[in-house]
Amino acid sequence: MSQGLTGTCWSFSTTSYFETEVFRVHNRKIKISPLYTVYCEYVEKAKRFVRERGNSNFAEGSEANAVLKIWKEYGAMPLDAYTGLLPGQSVHDHRILINEMQSYLKGIKDANNWNENEVVSTIKSILNYHLGTPPDNFKVDGDDMTPKEYFKKVIALNPDDYVEILSYMQQPYDKFVEYEVPDNWWKSTEYFNIPLDEFMSVLKNAVKNGYTVSIGGDVSEPGIDSWNKVAMIPTFDIPSDYIDEYARQFRFTNQTTTDDHGIHLLGMTTKNGKDWFLIKDSGAGSKNVEPRGYYYYSDDYIKLKMMNYTIHKDALPQSLKDRMK
Repeated sequence: MSQGLTGTCWSFSTTSYFETEVFRVHNRKIKISPLYTVYCEYVEKAKRFVRERGNSNFAEGSEANAVLKIWKEYGAMPLDAYTGLLPGQSVHDHRILINEMQSYLKGIKDANNWNENEVVSTIKSILNYHLGTPPDNFKVDGDDMTPKEYFKKVIALNPDDYVEILSYMQQPYDKFVEYEVPDNWWKSTEYFNIPLDEFMSVLKNAVKNGYTVSIGGDVSEPGIDSWNKVAMIPTFDIPSDYIDEYARQFRFTNQTTTDDHGIHLLGMTTKNGKDWFLIKDSGAGSKNVEPRGYYYYSDDYIKLKMMNYTIHKDALPQSLKDRMK
């Protein structure tokens, strides 16, 4: 699926990841609505905006762990129950939607009018107008279900089985820390921070053993070529042998590495002695040429520019699981 002209990659990529997890765990193919999660996320952002008196980020972006956070609170639903597209629309475009909501909330802040029920009701009205109203229940294989029932009975994944792995030097290693980026708008401290070499070895071993991950980092780089379907570190940037945690942290600190995109990492292959990762991408650029929606990311690019991933705890080595207790 394409996220179109929206900043909702976090939901599209992580929804794809959990669809794959449902197939891996239950051998069941389903399509989950990423836009229902987005809808509920905006409601939660509006609530926090009010509670923090406007000192909370209200934007399109978020993090992969927001998906399970929303599903635990609101549930989920199949794609055919809620697409987030109005009749006649074929492409997601949230530019007017986000501007309306941000303008409304700016007015709330300027007026110091912190009525949470009123704000949430208005935000829902704006969302309903632009995305359609999510159903309270829907049919799945002939049975009526609510979103919470769909999450429990059909998706049927244990949220506690999934962990967030991060690697940067500005927080201590071997601890759960906050990922200090604007898209972590609720200041989650669920990220277990590990050294870069371990970050990469855990990722590679997981993929070799049949796991996929939802991964996030920076894709606004010259090394991304949507026409040739690759992401790699250009020769004018840094030689492969010099990519280490210091090079990675330097770029994150000076903001040449930002947290601007979420993708679904599916597999890995080796060619000419280099590891390449197969990436499923909901961004518009990935649709330029065949295979539409896919890239190959080099090992170096992941190592330098991808900051965190969501992974099933069974994919982790026992030594790492022990340190997380």
